[in-house]
Amino acid sequence: MVHLKNEKYAPKDSRMLVYKARDLCSDMHASVRVARVASDFVEFDVGVEAEDLDALIGRLNPIGSLLNARHIIEEDISKEEGIKDGIFYFNNERFWECHEAFEGVWNKCFGREKDLVQGIILVAVAFAHGQKNDQSIGIGMLSRALEKLGNSPAAYNGINIDNIRKKSKSMQESEILSRFEI
Repeated sequence: MVHLKNEKYAPKDSRMLVYKARDLCSDMHASVRVARVASDFVEFDVGVEAEDLDALIGRLNPIGSLLNARHIIEEDISKEEGIKDGIFYFNNERFWECHEAFEGVWNKCFGREKDLVQGIILVAVAFAHGQKNDQSIGIGMLSRALEKLGNSPAAYNGINIDNIRKKSKSMQESEILSRFEI
């Protein structure tokens, strides 16, 4: 995962950014799978050997300067740490990483808690789709999220679940993904 500073792009530019990034590194052994556009950064999901990462980042510099690069792997961390990371990623528009963090939490849950965590994951995935200019897919994901959240408790480890439900319903009605914090 590579995050570049965003000074001029919007989610509608996602497809163009993927093509531009692929062109910029076309002679490298690297793949650019997707671009997600957030307020302050452009996130590229890339596949590249560790020794070629610096070269790839240099090639992508015309799009934006490097904010960070992170190898995403399923980490074996505590449930509490996964929740803390997931909240941080969600609140900083790093929705795909939020999804990954909460997936680690989900793997450690049972019963109704598992559904609740999956609902949070689906809201993060909805926003990740929005960052790729797939608003309608993101809005559609909210139905599944609300189904999973169901009538779960109002709060979960400091996360206001009632607010997530309220915001999700509002976004469905307006058919616009509107960023909020958890």
